[in-house]
Amino acid sequence: MNVACHRARIRFAAFALSAALAACSSQPVQSLQSLLSPSKGKAALDTGLKQYEEGDYADSAKSLAAALDLGLTERESANAHKHLAFMHCAASRERLCRDEFRKALAADPALDLSPAEAGHPMWGPVFRAVKAQGSR
Repeated sequence: MNVACHRARIRFAAFALSAALAACSSQPVQSLQSLLSPSKGKAALDTGLKQYEEGDYADSAKSLAAALDLGLTERESANAHKHLAFMHCAASRERLCRDEFRKALAADPALDLSPAEAGHPMWGPVFRAVKAQGSR
């Protein structure tokens, strides 16, 4: 089998699987669907996360906000809000930090921070407090 034919079969299989799962809404199915057809805001999210990692926080915040406006999956939305919260906490804007963590947890109630994120002295305690309020 030649390479072009093999690629065409893979694309068809991915399309067929995506179409078959379109009506499903479970978390594993949504994760699979997001791999097969990225959200409209995925490129802006990726840009915003890269800018965040590079320390370009002003542009990162703009890109993450644009990604949210364009539309993201629930998990992507939670990630965008989480990073916006980090930036607000780092800038001593605790109310805005809490608001972004609330939005992140509303999008993905199972959201948790990595050990390094949870141990951060500025946003770790804020996240734990917001998560505890939501579980009451």
